[in-house]
Amino acid sequence: MQTHVDATRSYTKRFDAVLAYIEMNIEGDLSVEALSGIANFSKFHFHRQFAAYVGMPVARFVQLMRLRKAAHRLASRGFCSVLDAAFDAGFDSPEAFSRAFKRAFGMAPSSFRQQPNWQIWSATFVVPYLLRKLTMQVQISDFSETRVAVFEHCGSPGLVSESVRKFIEWRKQSGQSPIASSKTFGIPRNNPDTTPADAFRFDICGEIDEPVASNTYGIRELVIPGGRCAVVRHTGSPDHIGETVYPIYRDWLPGSGEELRDHPLFFHYLSVFPETPQDQWQTDIYIPLV
Repeated sequence: MQTHVDATRSYTKRFDAVLAYIEMNIEGDLSVEALSGIANFSKFHFHRQFAAYVGMPVARFVQLMRLRKAAHRLASRGFCSVLDAAFDAGFDSPEAFSRAFKRAFGMAPSSFRQQPNWQIWSATFVVPYLLRKLTMQVQISDFSETRVAVFEHCGSPGLVSESVRKFIEWRKQSGQSPIASSKTFGIPRNNPDTTPADAFRFDICGEIDEPVASNTYGIRELVIPGGRCAVVRHTGSPDHIGETVYPIYRDWLPGSGEELRDHPLFFHYLSVFPETPQDQWQTDIYIPLV
């Protein structure tokens, strides 16, 4: 029995090495010959082994991961041209990239750049391997009631960073929620993918242990209620956190036996910018449960 378990672990480790290699070398040589060599598998059987483990053919998986990288680039705060996104993701031409992107997303890359919609991504790219990985990552945690100072952002999701700047200015000026020692949260009051830009609301929050002093910033007090939550960690820019959020509702929740509490999800930001590059940011997503 132990021999079988060890063999299974070894098999998983070899495939995890292949998947990690794909992610780190998305613009490089991802041929069957190259990938089978990484795992030390026979190239004659690699197609079937990969499809059985991941849930789709290797060529399809590679293309999805390349489109994923391109979508991240297009949605980033820094300007990224369609040409740059195509070449960075390993496509031979912007025309081939645009065709693949539109076929997958139902919209042109330029349209996605103007209004990123991760709900479309989640509905389109159902990868069994990634679903298994998500299930293993979900933790149930008891969140402790937390008193916070809050700045309410009203308007386009693309302008949240400007509201964050104002909130940081208040934190430094008041000293009431020190960035280095106080937790930072974000609470989306509605869905940026389905809410008109001018109606979007997002609470930017910092932990406090005393009443918020009178101020000219519009900062007020709020309590994030305690209770059971499903928690998943998102790594990367918060700009594409929807890529992690949607599968929780679509894939994990229906089979979990859990019921949602009547409170919006919220984010606990574990990293500080610019000390940590945004592609390495870590954010815990909390989904309140009954």
